[in-house]
Amino acid sequence: MSVQCAAHAVRALAALPAPASPRRRATCVSLSLLPRRPGRAVAPVRAAEPSSPPAAAPAAQPSGASTGKAVIPDDEFSLAKVSFGVIGLGVGISLLSYGFGSYFNLLPGSEWSALLLTYGFPLTIIGMALKYAELKPVPCITYADAFALREKYATPILKQVRSDVTRFRYGDEQHLDEALQRIFQYGLGGGIPRRSAPILQKIREEVTEDGKYSLVLVFEAKALELSDFEKRQAKFTSFFGPGIKAEIGKGGDDLYEVRLISEST
Repeated sequence: MSVQCAAHAVRALAALPAPASPRRRATCVSLSLLPRRPGRAVAPVRAAEPSSPPAAAPAAQPSGASTGKAVIPDDEFSLAKVSFGVIGLGVGISLLSYGFGSYFNLLPGSEWSALLLTYGFPLTIIGMALKYAELKPVPCITYADAFALREKYATPILKQVRSDVTRFRYGDEQHLDEALQRIFQYGLGGGIPRRSAPILQKIREEVTEDGKYSLVLVFEAKALELSDFEKRQAKFTSFFGPGIKAEIGKGGDDLYEVRLISEST
């Protein structure tokens, strides 16, 4: 029994933890005596909020809406408003394409290939010539109140001017070429050089403040001044008369307006 008791005592002593060394104990004591630094408070960081997009600028209103007047669309069909150059090119190229395809047996109808090629070549050439010589129509803005007065108060010359400048023309350098040549006297004494000639950009049909029908011609002239138009005001009246009165105004950058006011009652 004494031997067993001694063995149990040895096992109990072996299970006890080993005593810390003096050096390690001194280090732990010295570290525990050091003053602690106060911790810094860290503020929470917020994610940057996305900035709202800038408000879009209001869209520019058309002239008709800005003046509070309704605009009549120019949707009246007329053969003069169709480009014959486009028609000639379309028909000619179609005939040529099918003619070559049938000639090389890529398409049916080889017996018609010679006829298709015979008509396709001249139609294509004529279409190219018309396309090269065509003068496109200018835009026309017609207000509702002026549209109601056109048939009754517009003079025949004003109606003809409106019809001429709103259709395709062929062989003319610009719209109203004859009128501008007589009014501005290209290359003559007291006139202007032809390269400085004004170019018609658009026309407007509107009613004046005193209720009269007027046709406004808007020209672009980079080499001219307002005085060049004002001193020819009487010539505009005499050329587009009788029964009208011409007024001159400034439209914008390099733009000048000639207002042809009907005197019909």
